[in-house]
Amino acid sequence: MKILVLNGSPKGEYSITLQTVRYLEKLHPEHSFEVLNVGRQIKSLEKDFTKAIDALNSAELILFSYPVYTFIAPYQLHRFIELVKASGIDLSEKFATQITTSKHFYDVTAHRYIQDNCQDLGMKFIRGLSADMDDLLHKKGQQEAKNFFAYVCCCMADDRYEPLPEPQPETKPVPVTVPETMGQEKPGDVVILTTCAPDDAQLQTMIRRFQAVCIRKTRVLNLLEYPFRGGCLGCFNCATKGKCIYADGFDEYLRNEIQTAEAIVYAFTVRDHSMGAAFKLYDDRQFCNGHRTVTMGMPIGYLISGNYSREFNLQMIVEGRAQVGTNFLAGVATDEQDPDRQIDNMAANLTYALNAGYVPPQNFYGIGGMKIFRDLIWQMQGMMKADHRFYKKHKQYDFPQKKWPTMVKMYFVGALISNPKIKAKMGNAMNEGMIAPYKKVLDKLK
Repeated sequence: MKILVLNGSPKGEYSITLQTVRYLEKLHPEHSFEVLNVGRQIKSLEKDFTKAIDALNSAELILFSYPVYTFIAPYQLHRFIELVKASGIDLSEKFATQITTSKHFYDVTAHRYIQDNCQDLGMKFIRGLSADMDDLLHKKGQQEAKNFFAYVCCCMADDRYEPLPEPQPETKPVPVTVPETMGQEKPGDVVILTTCAPDDAQLQTMIRRFQAVCIRKTRVLNLLEYPFRGGCLGCFNCATKGKCIYADGFDEYLRNEIQTAEAIVYAFTVRDHSMGAAFKLYDDRQFCNGHRTVTMGMPIGYLISGNYSREFNLQMIVEGRAQVGTNFLAGVATDEQDPDRQIDNMAANLTYALNAGYVPPQNFYGIGGMKIFRDLIWQMQGMMKADHRFYKKHKQYDFPQKKWPTMVKMYFVGALISNPKIKAKMGNAMNEGMIAPYKKVLDKLK
């Protein structure tokens, strides 16, 4: 079997994910593995895509190999998928799967992103392998890699794959109106961060309406106009002092022009089941902040043109970004149904959050994601020094094993309820004891 490995890591041959592929290659010399370093060579592929088309056409199995960057695949792989779709190549009936390495921070959204785009191309998609960065160093991880490849081969032999979704007709965007304004001076500073193209009239109108109805002062920053030198390289040059290796000044631009605002509104048109490659470039380059939630408490909102209601994976990413960052999600205004009202409501929610300082508690998306980061930074504090200082300062090292009084109390309660005689005599005492502290809170209000 001829396998084309699309290595999305910007590190090329030094990719940790690629080592799992090399492991499988050594175990299976009967198969041909060709590696195309799309992450490393994305700029040359933008100039000449012929090499990629030839490799894709000749492959029987297309294997996406990449590290998870900021909820999805790296920007470079995003861009490659854009080029594949723009080329018009026919990949229908070809099998596809994926291997990722990460610390399992939103690996599910990364995997779904690749699956959705493969299915757009009519490919026979087989669920992939999500491995920890260190899995290949242990027998368990090695066995899991072997089992995964055996499963892929079995699925291909039996022609089994994930069912293609039913095609959905594209819905036309609902027109947006822009009310007249008196041009009065407004307080505040709300940044509208966008990838709005010059010919994207619908998104431009959505932005103008938000600016008109928002009672805070707004300014638009278009990421398409920023002179990025390239996508994140995963080099960890920024790990100690937060300084990016690129000399394009983006780290200072991010901190001085974007993060100084009181709120951020993201405005984009849905592309390839995501915010698009241009926004992914921005997201990945934010790694100059490491894993630090430097905008915690800042309200955020979204202006989205496109069929957002069908993009369940993108919906998870949008909410997850807010939850992990401890940001109040003021709303997601789309142009699918009554966009004027949606935009007005989002602007009102944003204003309320700014005036009231409203920051709701995190849900599973935020708490679960931050616990992964907490444990990661604690282990890597010697290298990720800037992250470690930030986590100490903001008391994000909330390890449960440090809560000894609670643990001792639970041992005592566990011993009581393990004894049938004592448990029978307790009656409702346990339930009453559990709500006793809460009754004290309520009694103080009398």
